[in-house]
Amino acid sequence: MKDILDAIQSDATSADIAALPLPESYRAITVRKDETEMFAGLATRDKDPRKSIHLDEVPLPELGPGEALVAVMASSVNYNSVWTSIFEPMSTFGFLERYGKVSELTKRHDLPYHIIGSDLAGVVLRTGPGVNAWHPGDEVVAHCLSVELESSDGHNDTMLDPEQRIWGFETNFGGLAEVALVKSNQLMPKPDHLSWEEAAAPGLVNSTAYRQLVSRNGAQMKQGDNVLIWGASGGLGSYATQFALAGGATPICVVSSEQKAEIARKMGAELIIDRSAEDYRFWKDEHTQDVKEWKRFGKRIRELTGGEDVDIVFEHPGRETFGASVYVTRKGGTIVTCASTSGYEHVYDNRYLWMSLKRIIGSHFANYREAWEANRLIAKGKIHPTLSKVYSLEETGQAAHDVHRNLHQGKVGVLCLAPEEGLGVRDHELRAQHVDAINRFRNI
Repeated sequence: MKDILDAIQSDATSADIAALPLPESYRAITVRKDETEMFAGLATRDKDPRKSIHLDEVPLPELGPGEALVAVMASSVNYNSVWTSIFEPMSTFGFLERYGKVSELTKRHDLPYHIIGSDLAGVVLRTGPGVNAWHPGDEVVAHCLSVELESSDGHNDTMLDPEQRIWGFETNFGGLAEVALVKSNQLMPKPDHLSWEEAAAPGLVNSTAYRQLVSRNGAQMKQGDNVLIWGASGGLGSYATQFALAGGATPICVVSSEQKAEIARKMGAELIIDRSAEDYRFWKDEHTQDVKEWKRFGKRIRELTGGEDVDIVFEHPGRETFGASVYVTRKGGTIVTCASTSGYEHVYDNRYLWMSLKRIIGSHFANYREAWEANRLIAKGKIHPTLSKVYSLEETGQAAHDVHRNLHQGKVGVLCLAPEEGLGVRDHELRAQHVDAINRFRNI
């Protein structure tokens, strides 16, 4: 791996990279199949990723047709890595077992360990047969949609492919490692003005937010819309806030502290609700929601907007907030939902949905075109990374713990092969134009 890193840092040519011998093994972050019951009986909050996440030396996987091996300079932690590490809502080894039955080639993924991670920024090392668009030495980022596309169902929207999976969560050989195995149609150009860790941070969440809000497959946000954004300073919400502002909409940012409210202001948001300070409690107890709190929340929104309800709710907390989200959406409005980090069983009063002609849209990651467009906006300096803190590969367990306990802002990065932060910037002029925005989550 040292020779590979030296070649990357010396700006070696494509031919030089292609001529490098590949390592027989590499370091990777794993969870282990024989530990899936280690947290049995514990409450979700008490499950500690630091105990289940391991840094192991693993063999290099076989490279197949349409695939690429990438030297990973940096990655990041998403909530799916938290779910994987605490084995909720189920062990991801079930995903790997099912994927392993698809073909002879996919058997590689069914292993007693799972290399996790759904983001990367790095350099292509090798491409398999049939790959023409990418070459050794290309600097890339990867989105996390893995598809087979042998069914007609996925050819209008690849997210509808029956064999659609999230790389590094429902497949093996993910991005929290020194080398990753991806399909070539996961690759996109690395934004030249960003460092490795900055470029790795947006991938999953930026594309997810783009599909939820902007795409025709999501809420189709337009100029003038009022958009309620839960967790506006977090991984997903920080990109949703930027898309709303860039698209001429008005974000109403819900946060949980004054520090997070300040982050939203730095992004340019003006309408902010600190749900902790205003003490919103949408559940009276485990089984009963408080309609009075929904109404108080709706009244507060109208105070901020000059009497208007929200056109779109950007939903991802799930159970804790969903009833309130349905209630406060305007007549004919849209609730677009993914993730459900506070629980998957959503409870709402259907009278406020059906009688007011509201829509609930389920949204899951993004297709290749949506991910490409979202990355293009990053590359143009229209949308910026929300990286707040960077960990070493050895500290990934702590990074996942911090995300699990909501101790982070925006996104947290992980250095894989990159020996330090700040490397990989190619366009210093564009960076200088946006450096304050790039660093705003670090400067809180």
